[in-house]
Amino acid sequence: MTDLLYSEEEEALRAAVRDLLTDHCDAAGVIARTESDAPHDRSLWKSLADGMGLAGLLVPEAQGGQGATHRETAVVLEELGRAVAPVPYLTSAVVATEALLACEAGELLADLASGRRIGALAVALNVAPGGAFKTVRLEDGTLHGELTGIADAAAADVLLVPAEDGGLYAVDADAVTITPQVSLDLTRPLATVTLDGASARRIGDAEPALRRALRAGAGLLASEQLGLAEWSLTETVRYLKDRKQFNRPVGGFQALKHRLAQLWLEVVNLRAAARNAADALATGEDADVAVAVAQAYAASVAVRAAEEAVQLHGGIGMTWEHPAHLYLKRSKADSIAYGTAGAHREAVAELVALQAP
Repeated sequence: MTDLLYSEEEEALRAAVRDLLTDHCDAAGVIARTESDAPHDRSLWKSLADGMGLAGLLVPEAQGGQGATHRETAVVLEELGRAVAPVPYLTSAVVATEALLACEAGELLADLASGRRIGALAVALNVAPGGAFKTVRLEDGTLHGELTGIADAAAADVLLVPAEDGGLYAVDADAVTITPQVSLDLTRPLATVTLDGASARRIGDAEPALRRALRAGAGLLASEQLGLAEWSLTETVRYLKDRKQFNRPVGGFQALKHRLAQLWLEVVNLRAAARNAADALATGEDADVAVAVAQAYAASVAVRAAEEAVQLHGGIGMTWEHPAHLYLKRSKADSIAYGTAGAHREAVAELVALQAP
């Protein structure tokens, strides 16, 4: 029987990451950043990647990483979700890194693991594991084409681009044109990447690399969604204890107690699903099923928790100054990232040979 409870090391890691985020990633700062031309927090990324070595958790020590597993990475993502941290951790330290682990790209992998460079997989954020992805043309060793919906491309130093010949190519961000797209979630901005004769280096086969990268992205996204949901629930309970109406705390009203109890139950279930997905990715046992189950469940819980936070904070919850909208936008964007819940439910049915009605 797998133990999904957090180990002492994982709890110590959580405390360290939470302390860092408490000091360097306050809600007012995140909101101010979303309104600026620089949505990514470079100094926070440097502290996480360089100071704490967290960018290399999934990379073996022999290749310049920390040699940890998806379980530790999931704990980091829970805390980053709880803070809606505007850093390219999921996109670079998980998705791009997993793609490189499936290829022969040692030097580039070491760069990403150390945080010296940030990577982004040039596949639209909504593509599910095993889903169809757009490719670019390869002509005389250079790449031509346009790719849209690329998460955190604006922060990337290197892009991993799938081409029509079935290869995955490493392209320096300087060699392409990156145009910001209007994004619902301003803390994980999307961009269009235009390649017009960009020089590129083939690092491996796109299909297996993308399947591995997107599966890890989907599985560990559930931990980020857990962090979002936990913040929404915790802050809402705290607010309802303080807020008074008719000379008594609002949280004392029966109807609100029921809503919060139901939400608590869903968040606990989400934690179990997210932990199971992280553990399955770490061990390789039934990972496809565990990831699909987690993603089939996570989106609705994270979105509902954020919606309840906005609603139950009353008028202040509707304002730009209160951070609740950051969590609602991130959870809505996450609900279609790496495949929708519906797509993952279909995947579960196929994987366990369950006939559709």
